[in-house]
Amino acid sequence: MTSFRRILHHIVTPLKSTVSLGEAARHAKRAYRNHSSFSQTIFIATMGFLFLPLIVLVLYSFNASKGMHWTGFSLVWYEQLFLHSRDLWRSFWNSMFIAASSAASATLIGALGAIGINWYRFKLRGYVQTISFLPMILPEIIIGVSLSIFFAGLKIRLSLLTIFIAHTTFNLPFVFLMVMARLDEFDFSIIEAAHDLGATEGQTLLKVIIPLSMPGIVSGFLTAVTISLEDFVITSFVAGPGSSTLPLYIYSAIRFGVSPVINALSVVMILGTVLLTCLLRNFLKYIAAK
Repeated sequence: MTSFRRILHHIVTPLKSTVSLGEAARHAKRAYRNHSSFSQTIFIATMGFLFLPLIVLVLYSFNASKGMHWTGFSLVWYEQLFLHSRDLWRSFWNSMFIAASSAASATLIGALGAIGINWYRFKLRGYVQTISFLPMILPEIIIGVSLSIFFAGLKIRLSLLTIFIAHTTFNLPFVFLMVMARLDEFDFSIIEAAHDLGATEGQTLLKVIIPLSMPGIVSGFLTAVTISLEDFVITSFVAGPGSSTLPLYIYSAIRFGVSPVINALSVVMILGTVLLTCLLRNFLKYIAAK
């Protein structure tokens, strides 16, 4: 009898634990399902909030009329964009030229500045590092007014050159910050190993420090290009006659109503950005992994 009870106890006890574990698993699964559904709802709502305006913009770029009422599918605004919008394309290429050149200049100066401040110790190091972030903190209107007064004091005529200088100035802190963040994760033993192997300071900079800092440099360059392309406030203070950029052109155009040609240009820029991102995806992964 005692042996029978012992056998029964050995059989029932695992069953009870299995049942309890099964109930716990079901409760956990139910809780996860509820949590997952809430997260999915928030995610869908956020994506809808972000992308719904873009979807509307794409749809109305194919609208046959200028108004908000859909009157039929048409490519007339794309024809207007590519064949009859010379001033718009001039502004577009001005923006692209300023964005690429100012981002390259800011990347060169900001990367070298970050490397110098990170490796060299001098008395004003902390002050220089603090002042370099001022363009990120100050309102854009203050930067625009100060640059306009600066150019007027030096009697420099407002043109694409002044826009280039202004964009380089406010792009510098972003590149500096991203390169500094990369350098903070740097392994100093690599520098010591390079010196032990006979590398000079210049060789260490070109063959060790810059290649290992490349993810931050590339990120800073792409950020600078994006900020330059979308800037309106500062550019409006330093732009002269005949040096209009795309944001300035769009602002002057929408004062008379939103033109579907701008919608068509926006769609072209979205497609170009997606294509460029897909082409650079593997390259950026390779850079980030180094």
